[in-house]
Amino acid sequence: MEILAAYDLTRSYRDAAKICGVSHNTVRSYVKARQDGAQAPVARQRGRMTDPFLPQMISWVEQSRGKIRGDIVHEKLRALGFTGCERTTRTTLAELKAKYRARNVRVHRPWTPEPGLWLQFDYGDGPVVDGVKTVLFVAWLAFSRFRIVIALRDKTMPSVFAALDRSFRMAGGVPTYVLTDNEKTVTVEHVAGIPVRNAQIVAFSRHYSTSMQTCIPADPASKGGVENAVKIAKADLVPTETNLLPEYRSFAELEAACEAFMEEVNSRVHRATLEIPKDMLGVLERPRLHPVPATPVTASFGHTRQVPPNTPMVTFQQCRYSVPHTLMGQVVWVRGTETEIVIVHVGAAGPVEVARHQLTRPGTPAIIEAHFPPAPAGALERVIRPTNKAEEEFLALGAGAALWLKEAAAAGTGKIRHKMERAVTLAKVVGADEVDKGLGAAAVHQRFTHEDLLSIVNSAGGTDHTTGTHTVTDQGRWLSQGTSSWANFGTTHATGPAVDGDFEGAIDER
Repeated sequence: MEILAAYDLTRSYRDAAKICGVSHNTVRSYVKARQDGAQAPVARQRGRMTDPFLPQMISWVEQSRGKIRGDIVHEKLRALGFTGCERTTRTTLAELKAKYRARNVRVHRPWTPEPGLWLQFDYGDGPVVDGVKTVLFVAWLAFSRFRIVIALRDKTMPSVFAALDRSFRMAGGVPTYVLTDNEKTVTVEHVAGIPVRNAQIVAFSRHYSTSMQTCIPADPASKGGVENAVKIAKADLVPTETNLLPEYRSFAELEAACEAFMEEVNSRVHRATLEIPKDMLGVLERPRLHPVPATPVTASFGHTRQVPPNTPMVTFQQCRYSVPHTLMGQVVWVRGTETEIVIVHVGAAGPVEVARHQLTRPGTPAIIEAHFPPAPAGALERVIRPTNKAEEEFLALGAGAALWLKEAAAAGTGKIRHKMERAVTLAKVVGADEVDKGLGAAAVHQRFTHEDLLSIVNSAGGTDHTTGTHTVTDQGRWLSQGTSSWANFGTTHATGPAVDGDFEGAIDER
């Protein structure tokens, strides 16, 4: 009807076509049909050259999860006999991809965070200062939307610890959970989908009474709040050709810019809450945060070092220094002065200096004999999904094996895969049920060394040191020769049953 009205107004096929955005031939056909008293023509759906190949194209889109490129599809179609141009291929492929995304779109449910519960942090590429590229540490409190931006020179462990400590003090407390991605400073590896925590970050979390959590790998949407905060911080702080920001002449100037940025974004009304983040933090969220410890972890104690489990030595600036053997497997902090090295350990009683050495040179370790003994000293819940045969065999032992894996990974235990293989081998000898019970007990009592599982399984057949009970071991499973042949020694009875009875009586009388 619009086409016919436009023709009646202009009395021109081409002018009516320009008004309606159609071809003048279409206008002519509609006008001719009205004059002949016939029904208006219906647009015919013409086929495409790609129609015979649609099943193959749909299959390729499904297999690639909508990621296949148009030039690859066109190359495949040419091999199947397609004679059309690449533009036709790309047009059809774009429609198929759009349908695939519509069927497989990820649905996001709004998140309502509680005050004082979650803090997210991430990193962004900072500007170049004095020829060195910097790092922007961005933290975000989920409830109040309070943002913290700190300039760092690197992403090493001491820098991250210092930034987190400063973030807690700027927020006025420590949240219950801290969420980040899977950097090596937080997650060492994934075993069956379970993140293995870095032992140093576990010690940091215990010091501040918080729980360090990580999102699913390659899933930035699971911490979208801080991702958006990083994007805004980079746009406002990093000089580019579009924002026309001047270059920073010093690192102190960059830190001042970060302070000004935080004051600006935290003092204006947030579009999601329609509240000022600084006011929400002070009134609603800060009372729910936990107190910050008075002593920082690494700001004054230097660099963290992991003491090997079998040698009480740490390395600092390519030189080796001894520590007390009781600290093997634990984390210490090392700092250097002009003449000596100071090593500090943070335990239940707080930070304690455990060793002090004169500076040495590489290849000549500094050793204190008292550090060596005379004799060697003896989950937010993730779904466990085994990814290889070794993990399937270990998890098939039972619920105790699954519990052991979660607890060992959360504690930052090293060489987990090797210990899993040893548990499977032990199960073939003593039985899967015994090993599964032993793994459960080891998880409950936080015993994750190589020898703990064997010790627990052995004690299950004798004295249980955890309960103080005594059970009789089945001697039929022993490999050593028995002592039943000595039962007749020193007796006057000749028959076996009488000897056994008198011998038992003698034992009872004794």
